[in-house]
Amino acid sequence: MPVRLGPTELIIILLIVVLLFGVGRVGKIAGELGRGIRSFREGLKGDEEKPEEKAEKKSE
Repeated sequence: MPVRLGPTELIIILLIVVLLFGVGRVGKIAGELGRGIRSFREGLKGDEEKPEEKAEKKSE
């Protein structure tokens, strides 16, 4: 049975996380998570460009 979290539950979980780790540490974790996601997306874009470059090199 899937667990459905409503807005109230998410706010309670966020408050518990902030109490456990502190505001500064939660901010650092969120920043690192954002950088990781951005890096992952750039990696995916890089993989998409590589097959095109290979096709151009084969035609030459």
